[in-house]
Amino acid sequence: MQYDPIKKTLGRFFSGPVFMRKLFYFLLDLLLLRTWHVRKALRKISKSLPGEASVLDAGAGFGQYTFRMKRMNPSWHIKAVDIDSGHIEGCTDFFRRAGLRDITCEAGDLVSLSDSDAYNLILSVDVMEHIREDKQVFSNFFRALKADGILLISTPSDKGGSDVHSEEEHSFIDEHVRDGYGIDEIAGKLGDAGFRSVEASYTYGRPGSLSWKLSMKYPVKMLSFSKLLYLVLPIYYIVTFPFALILDLLDVGMRHKSGTGLLVKAYK
Repeated sequence: MQYDPIKKTLGRFFSGPVFMRKLFYFLLDLLLLRTWHVRKALRKISKSLPGEASVLDAGAGFGQYTFRMKRMNPSWHIKAVDIDSGHIEGCTDFFRRAGLRDITCEAGDLVSLSDSDAYNLILSVDVMEHIREDKQVFSNFFRALKADGILLISTPSDKGGSDVHSEEEHSFIDEHVRDGYGIDEIAGKLGDAGFRSVEASYTYGRPGSLSWKLSMKYPVKMLSFSKLLYLVLPIYYIVTFPFALILDLLDVGMRHKSGTGLLVKAYK
């Protein structure tokens, strides 16, 4: 199933006034469990960064993580990069109208990222499953980081990520070029790129996987069937979101032996 057209439709709906974009970010923060895990990790990482850290949002999409990091520390200098020029145009316009400074938005391919010794932190959320040339991107990230810089990645795992549970199944999302990473696989690739230490943990354990189905998989399938079902979406979430919220709280507070997502920290 093509996921991007649905995302772009939602993005257009929430474009326009600044408050609509902020509402969109708020809803994404609530609905997407990965945001909860990334936010928790960013809070810990931020304590070790300099006050005016340079940050790369690698694969910024709608810009919600750039916005969150800027609110986390207004002194950070953030560069948001995405291969989709439409996303970058939307982000540039919103950040300008919102009066947020020290944010640069740039269309670009991470495979061709040429920055060197530029960032204290690189954040890459749900990006690497879309890129075949992952080894090249990891090498680019390593070169782009300053000494003692940190890379934070959120991506599907090979334990059911992309809703794939066997070799016979295919990804729920057509845009994915890989179903997910194994911990040893991604740690090995990051080590080969030069990172001195890699920490990886599972996200989306049993509670999170169920929440993802309720809050993302079923609604997206519903919307792909007919655009008229956008009218039903608010009612659907009124009924299901309280259950998804409880499941998300459980997931982010637990350590998982296995899960369909991975949160990876790599240190230069």
